[in-house]
Amino acid sequence: MIAHPSPLLRQADNNGRGGPGGRMRFMSAALSLALFAGLPLATARAETAAAPATGAGAGSAAAGEKVFMKCRACHQIGEGAKHLVGPELNGLIGRKAGTVEGYRFSDAMKNSSLTWDAATLRDYLKNPRAKVTGTRMIFVGLPKDKDIDDLLAYVGQFGADGKKKP
Repeated sequence: MIAHPSPLLRQADNNGRGGPGGRMRFMSAALSLALFAGLPLATARAETAAAPATGAGAGSAAAGEKVFMKCRACHQIGEGAKHLVGPELNGLIGRKAGTVEGYRFSDAMKNSSLTWDAATLRDYLKNPRAKVTGTRMIFVGLPKDKDIDDLLAYVGQFGADGKKKP
């Protein structure tokens, strides 16, 4: 038995050895732990004005930065952002899905014909696998509309160059 810091990782590794899907179970457990570890401890929200250019409704960019903690295990945004497990998210709003240069998207995402506007992102962020069947994104979604609005306000601040819009 391999000694892992978590029973989830230990179970995924030992049960998955040599069997189909073992690596995926291991990766899912590891990613779940990474997401859990990245969650903010405080739940208080800073009230700030929404970024009007995003079309994100009443979202708070400051609160959205905290929501983004759930995304940062796989995605980066801002100046110097790089592709991780998922693509960097600079200039996301208004971009055609599956088109970021240098990232290998699933065929489902490349062929989705989606353009990331506020309404499409709301649907996708609620349940990514329902919106794009066959996506490799394993995130289960954000159930709260407020969190989605806040995340859209935060992500919408960044242009394709990674700089915040004025």
